[in-house]
Amino acid sequence: MRKVTLVDTVKGIYRSKCKWVSFEGDLTNRNAEFNLQRLCGGVSAGIDILTIDNGALELDILLTRGCGIYKVRFGEIELKWDSPVMSPVHPSLVPLYDPSGLGWLEGFNEWFVRCGLESNGSPDFDKNGKLLYPIHGRIANIPANYVEISDDKDTKMMAFTGKVYETRLFGKKLELSTTLTTHLRSPKFTICDTVTNLSSEPGEFELLYHINTGQPFASPGARVVVPFDRLVPRTKVAAENLPEWDKLGPEVSGSEEVVFYFEPAVDKDGICKTMLINSKNDNAIALSFKKESLPYFALWKSRLANGDGYVCGMEPTINFPNTRSFEKQQGRIAKLKPHESRTFELNFEILDNAEAVKNTEKEIKKIKTKAKIETKPSKKWSQ
Repeated sequence: MRKVTLVDTVKGIYRSKCKWVSFEGDLTNRNAEFNLQRLCGGVSAGIDILTIDNGALELDILLTRGCGIYKVRFGEIELKWDSPVMSPVHPSLVPLYDPSGLGWLEGFNEWFVRCGLESNGSPDFDKNGKLLYPIHGRIANIPANYVEISDDKDTKMMAFTGKVYETRLFGKKLELSTTLTTHLRSPKFTICDTVTNLSSEPGEFELLYHINTGQPFASPGARVVVPFDRLVPRTKVAAENLPEWDKLGPEVSGSEEVVFYFEPAVDKDGICKTMLINSKNDNAIALSFKKESLPYFALWKSRLANGDGYVCGMEPTINFPNTRSFEKQQGRIAKLKPHESRTFELNFEILDNAEAVKNTEKEIKKIKTKAKIETKPSKKWSQ
């Protein structure tokens, strides 16, 4: 196995540009390679972006933005969304602690983004209206302190590892270590995250994965497949949308977002597998995760006009995106002993033909479920 360190702030290693060919292509296949560059101009100035190209699948990783994934491409399939935030925003320009608590949204346009670690969900205020925790936390706006790329000629593997630290004197001391793995010309990739409490004192954290797909992949007529034991609408508006919970509808300017909460159902191995299928039923993105580590799932649908925020969010999570104080009252804040770690794995596969989509959907529908649907928000799940 070969390894190259691109960033190590402790050792003073930093590369702003790097191109590394892992596997050479031929007349019919392009090279599989890593390509690191620094963006210039506008709000993106200073952002380091690492593209992993396995010869068929390309992933753009924003090293300066918590190692989120900006876009994914596989052949003619592109996974992204048309956020009003038109390009990646440097963290220094995102007002996380804007008094409204919503400043995080000024940098939100990634396909894959983590929410946490100290907090996620809605802004949390004290009784005097002072902001305690902003929406979705800080981890997505912290640059990686360590970045490494590697490959293996024998297994045809390509991997990226990054470390992001959310720490403060007299407060939280959390490390996020993430590794993304893929293989030569594969439509699959895996993200494995480990959250560690670096302190000699007990710690707490929240974590939600925000996976956001928009047009043309997620457009009116697209469907979401989620095996579940329990489904609960987050709000009254979501409850009104219950008959269409799994479908993406037409653009409606000025419409309110709808969110559904799930207790996912799993197969014999404890794995929940979900899908987002395009309107033609010939392309899909499949996502699987272990319920033991990510016990809940949220589905977010914004039906605004495209460009204003038409998007479908698939969100495996350890807690629901309510305020931190509410989630703590309900016992959904994760606890870590001194130096303890917890690991989370998400597996993705892009399906690019109707037969593969049909077969995967059949596989999911074989999972035995209780399929309990509640018609109004739950006082313990929704704030």
